Amino acid sequence: MFFDTAQIQVAAGKGGDGAVALRREQFVPFGGPSGGDGGRGGDVVIFVDPTLNTLSAFRQQRKFRAKDGGNGRGKNQTGADGKDVRIGVPPGTVIRDAKTGEVLGDLTTLNAEFIVARGGAHGKGNLRFTTSTNQAPRMATNGMPGEERELDLELKLIADVGLAGLPNAGKSTLLAATTAARPKIADYPFTTLQPNLGVVDVDRDVSFVMADIPGLIEGASLGKGLGHEFLRHIERTRMLIHVLDGSQPDPLTDFQTINAELAAFGHGLADKRQLVAFNKIDLPEAQANWPTVKSALEGHGVEVMAISAATHANTRELLLRAAELLRDLPVPEPIEPVAPTVFRIGDDDEPFVINRAPDASWHVTGHLVQTLALRHRFDSEESLMSFHRAITKMGVIDALRAAGVQEGDTVWIGEDYELEWQD
Repeated sequence: MFFDTAQIQVAAGKGGDGAVALRREQFVPFGGPSGGDGGRGGDVVIFVDPTLNTLSAFRQQRKFRAKDGGNGRGKNQTGADGKDVRIGVPPGTVIRDAKTGEVLGDLTTLNAEFIVARGGAHGKGNLRFTTSTNQAPRMATNGMPGEERELDLELKLIADVGLAGLPNAGKSTLLAATTAARPKIADYPFTTLQPNLGVVDVDRDVSFVMADIPGLIEGASLGKGLGHEFLRHIERTRMLIHVLDGSQPDPLTDFQTINAELAAFGHGLADKRQLVAFNKIDLPEAQANWPTVKSALEGHGVEVMAISAATHANTRELLLRAAELLRDLPVPEPIEPVAPTVFRIGDDDEPFVINRAPDASWHVTGHLVQTLALRHRFDSEESLMSFHRAITKMGVIDALRAAGVQEGDTVWIGEDYELEWQD
């Protein structure tokens, strides 16, 4: 079965921590601080790989994590940047945030790529904190975590022309007869299970991409059979060649069945330009049906041509007409990728929020205060005092006092940092 949807988890790398170091070299008095910065965390990048045509690779691997940045070291040595993770997807892949459903990117061009998870910022070494009044600082900052998110991937075939019709109408045979594509074709009552793409070379200067969309059945728009999984592929095509099996007892009813499913699915499928290919005209049953079908369709303004995909009769004329119609149809513009959201921790709506837990502990949450906690090292007195000054300036200390915090109470910053209140 054609694998055209997948959900993956991506995580960018953490930034490397800054180092605390002092120079200790012979003949170098007052060497001073020499702690280097950490490296940047690696990004997760999704790009178009033209050699891929399905999302089947994501059945084996669903989690992707970029490398963390290296920690800084003495002698002002900066940690190495984390290695990016690059994930290849087929052209025509739509990427959505799994939680919000927001479209992050619609990768339709061969050089398209964008960052879906940004690596964490690097930590600063103690060399960065040297001032005129503190020539030998003993503090450094931690690297920040990278972005993490779940993504929904959905592949929609990119083709100029889609071949639509009931199972065994002859779509695969027509594709094989007119392009270099070689879909599996045999004399059995089953339909193609995955779309196939082929390039139609009408002449030296005119060509287009044609897709054999697997056969639809009545009720496909309601999810019967493989309907929903393949109707989405028709969304991208600029026009349809509706292949009718002329040898069937009632080709007109078959025509109405497919059009009803296109209309029920929506997304503009019913409005696409159609060119009807009345197939299997080499068979006596089709020859008998042809006058009635031709009269009925043309009477409703539908253009129809009699062909035989098996014998190639009139297939070139069909393709020439399709090329003429394509020249007058607009090329759909892809959705522009948007920048990934900035990494967030906690509640963005408030600078900070203070809550009292049932165990009498205090919990301080909020993006800025939790980011400050991640940055600072609580095993360093200088770093702890720097954190205290920062949250005092934010108003956290005054707010805790107003809320009734007492000496010895436990105060949590986010979920990871436990402190004891001392006035």
